Amino acid sequence: MEMPTDGRRIAAAMSGGVDSAVAAGLLVSQGCSVIGVTMRLWHAPMVEDCENLCCSAESVDAARRAARVLGIDHIVLNVADVFRDIVVADFISEYAAGRTPNPCVVCNARIKFGELHRRLMMLGVDLVATGHYARRTADPISGRWLLSRAADRAKDQTYVLYRLTQDQLARSLFPLGGMTKPEVRAIARSMGLDVAERHDSQEICFVPPGMYRDFLAAQDSALTTPGPIMDPDGRVIGEHTGVAMYTVGQRKGLGALTTHRGPLYVLEIRPDENGIVVGPEELLYRRSFDACDVAFIPFDSLEDEIDVTAQVRYKSPAAPARISPLGRQSVHVEFSTAQRAVTPGQSVVFYSGDLVVGGGVIRGRANRSR
Repeated sequence: MEMPTDGRRIAAAMSGGVDSAVAAGLLVSQGCSVIGVTMRLWHAPMVEDCENLCCSAESVDAARRAARVLGIDHIVLNVADVFRDIVVADFISEYAAGRTPNPCVVCNARIKFGELHRRLMMLGVDLVATGHYARRTADPISGRWLLSRAADRAKDQTYVLYRLTQDQLARSLFPLGGMTKPEVRAIARSMGLDVAERHDSQEICFVPPGMYRDFLAAQDSALTTPGPIMDPDGRVIGEHTGVAMYTVGQRKGLGALTTHRGPLYVLEIRPDENGIVVGPEELLYRRSFDACDVAFIPFDSLEDEIDVTAQVRYKSPAAPARISPLGRQSVHVEFSTAQRAVTPGQSVVFYSGDLVVGGGVIRGRANRSR
């Protein structure tokens, strides 16, 4: 477990869940000077009665109780406005553009390790610990901070941390990087924390589970404008309920498309035409695509093509691929084998073994595997 020994002041970012509470508790048990901090985020009105949402009012209370048990001070920082302006606004605009965003990637880079760090440094905090399952090490040769997968691969969260900068990594601690979830829950019980059995928080923290379409419709009625459903040859075979209501790989919600036999899946979203393209599952597979807004961790930029393993969504396995530079913050990704439902707007993250090389946002129309 990574622990500082130089007496620097540490803030433990406490979301109200078991992971962040144990991360704080481990630091306290090592004699570190710790203060608990919870962010108050923006949430849609429809989430008021939902539990296990990161940094909700109920979660703030859970974090406060955990801090009391651990014997540390606890503060709440209101970042609702900046969260809404950055994370929520990006979520809405990406869906309107026919892409499927990952708000956790944006939140981690801009809010949890961005705005939160900035405010805490102003309060005299030196390091910020979180309950993320990831590992941070220093490269003795380059002097750069490196990010690696957690010991518990089932809980590894490096996919949503690939955009962290060197400055952010230098100020971060991941006390749970070498632990498994059962070990963390056992430690929580031994510490007397009432969050020991609390369920993990939902991925999209500002809307209730399964209700993101309702949220989008409430934000902008134009997102529910009906339009044509087309087959791969451009023939109109049905009508959709709004391009923001669909994502690549989706099968449900297409209605009765009687001109085709067998199941159909969303292959492509065309917001400029207010249309979606559907087809059989075999047309979902892609071998290559471009990625933009690319960030790297072991180095600043990619100078030549390299072999990596690449992961195209949070829970998918990483697969062998080659990435080649295309210019400023863009790369071309070529997989050894075709990947299912490569989705514009999602992140592709590159690894070398357990080491996070970097990642970017899947762009445009992927090249179809024939």
